Amino acid sequence: MRTALLLSGGMDSIAIAYWKRPDIGVTIAYGQRAADAETRAAAAVCDTLGIEHHVITADLSALGSGDMAGIAPATLAPVSEWWPFRNQMLVTLAAMKMVALNVSTLMIGTLRTDGAHADGTPHFIEAMDRLLVCQEGAIRLEAPAISLSAAELIKTSTVPPDVLAWAHSCHVANEACGLCRGCRKHYETLQELGLDPY
Repeated sequence: MRTALLLSGGMDSIAIAYWKRPDIGVTIAYGQRAADAETRAAAAVCDTLGIEHHVITADLSALGSGDMAGIAPATLAPVSEWWPFRNQMLVTLAAMKMVALNVSTLMIGTLRTDGAHADGTPHFIEAMDRLLVCQEGAIRLEAPAISLSAAELIKTSTVPPDVLAWAHSCHVANEACGLCRGCRKHYETLQELGLDPY
């Protein structure tokens, strides 16, 4: 049986790809504004690391909210980039593909600092794991970095700067805007690591 990683092409998933070396990276273009750049970044990392790469396209932009959808966030959004049930959707779509590829474990790049989202908590990961394992294929869901911050993950993973340089973290465009929460987190993490973000 094989392992797979939800690989968005952002810093966190790239660091996990380098650290855990899954057999498969799966990128989902679900209608988010930066889908093309995320897919390119993920493909480049998979090529560099020799990881099999699969892309799933499912345009769910009509169901989106906030920065990643290019519309105002829903009233109950905890942060500006919130997309309803996003991690649940990503895990479900990935599992639908991975069950046919004999994947036993699917990893997601959730961090300790993702707790602003209900679907970024240990409780959510545990619940989704229980849901997946009771279905055909009995896929397990793991979040190997859930106890770490972004900077701690990058240090733990020992991902080199030339691999991390592929990362695309912008929530609003295929070219980094420099202003959204994704870009700001990217720059702040690099600064915390003592790397020049510019």
